[in-house]
Amino acid sequence: MMAQLTATSWETIFHRTTMMAQGACSAAEYQRMVTEKVAAMQASALAAMTGRGHAAVLAPYLKRSRANARRLRRRS
Repeated sequence: MMAQLTATSWETIFHRTTMMAQGACSAAEYQRMVTEKVAAMQASALAAMTGRGHAAVLAPYLKRSRANARRLRRRS
């Protein structure tokens, strides 16, 4: 799970950094960066507080990271 999260996070960071460098990163994309992290943090904190285990704590981040990588891969 950690390896998948690392790979998809790096891919997302690469795509977004490229978009920023080219001046092609929209305001909506910047907003998405913030809102998705807040949502993942909330879901992760809830999983941690209810004692659902390490996989449940990481799952919200992995889900969003995979979705971002797929979405941004299609834009390239």
